[in-house]
Order: sequence, then structure tokens, then C-alpha cells
Amino acid sequence: MSALLALMRLASPALPVGGFSYSEGLEPAVDAGRVHDEASAGAWLLDQLRLGQQRAELPLVAAAFEAWQAGDGARIAALNDWALQTRETCELRLQAEQMGRSLADWLRQRRPDDPRVAALRALGPAPAWPIAFALAGVHSGAPLDEVLLCSGFAWAENMVQAALKAVPLGQSAGQRLLDALSAALPDTVAAARAIAPSGDAGRQSFTPMLAVLSARHEAQYSRLFRS
Repeated sequence: MSALLALMRLASPALPVGGFSYSEGLEPAVDAGRVHDEASAGAWLLDQLRLGQQRAELPLVAAAFEAWQAGDGARIAALNDWALQTRETCELRLQAEQMGRSLADWLRQRRPDDPRVAALRALGPAPAWPIAFALAGVHSGAPLDEVLLCSGFAWAENMVQAALKAVPLGQSAGQRLLDALSAALPDTVAAARAIAPSGDAGRQSFTPMLAVLSARHEAQYSRLFRS
């Protein structure tokens, strides 16, 4: 399979990891009135792209990608610990664990003899989503920049679909949101790559309002999504 096709598969909503069932704080933002139309949804998602994906998630994928290539098991374990310890709420951590386990199982079905897949599945208490995605990216044979674009686009597509259901919005509005996120992705990846060489000190997971909303979602009266 070509690298491009492999990345398309990883970015597809059909990838059986359950990403469609999470809103990552968007649903409680709608409940609180912070997101209520196309413009506010676009502002919210662009903020999350720059504050979460750019500063934490994509640099983490980049670091794990390089560690998997180097066969550095200790580094992988440390990155996995960081990924799980910096999830600010129970829901966000459970999402990272569930999606990571699901992707690890998907990889096992395709590469049952790969020791790196066995190492991924052995990570405790669970393989985190960014660490699993990084190994899938290595398997694709694509260069790191393209793997990061794929990771960012997969996130963007899931979040736009969440916005369509939660706000709610129409399909045309969703495409405009996806256009805006896609246009911002190259600069986001470049900024994430600039953070990655600085090591663990360069990454930061600090989105306090998202954490507050996510914590409220755990007890929200009515909800569509698991986070």
C-alpha cells in the first residue's frame, strides 16, 4: 500500500477507533452557550487547534514517531506517561486510552509479528492515542510532516462532525469550518515541528477553560458524546 493511501486510511472516519463518539469539550461549550453558531464554532475549533494540537498533541506525535523509528522503548514509555498524565479530566484521559487501545488492536491485526506493536500494546495503563498514531504513521512509510498533517486533519474532521451534531450546523457550514481548519494546518504543523526538538520542556498541555468544561460534561444532564 502506498504511503498516501495508508495516511488516507488513518485519517478516515471509518477507522475503527471511535473518534466520532467524542467532542473533546465542544458539547459542554455548546451547553454553556460559548459555541452557538458557525462563527463561534469556527473560533472554538481554531483555538483548540492552536492551543491543544499545536502545543501538545502534534509535538507529542512527532516525538513518538522519532522514538519508534529509533526503537527507543524507554522514550516511548516516558512519552506515553506524559500523554496520559497531562489529560486534565477523566473523560479526556479515557478517550486517549480507549482510542489508543483500539488503534493498537487494529495495528495488531495487520502486523501481528511486529515487536513494536507488541510493545505498544504492553504500555500501561494503556497506550495513549498519540503514541499509537505515531506508530501507525511509521508503518505508513510517509515522512513525519505528512503524518502530522494526517493526524491534524483526522482531528479536524472528527471535530467538525461533532459540531454539526452538537451546535447543530448544516453540511455547507461544516465544509467551511473544515476549509478554515485545513488552511491553518500547515502552519500548525510547522509550529509543532519547531517545538519538538526542544524535547519535553517545549510541549505544554494547558487549556484551563477546556478542562473546566470537560469536567462539567462528566455530569451534564443530556449529552450526545462521551467527552
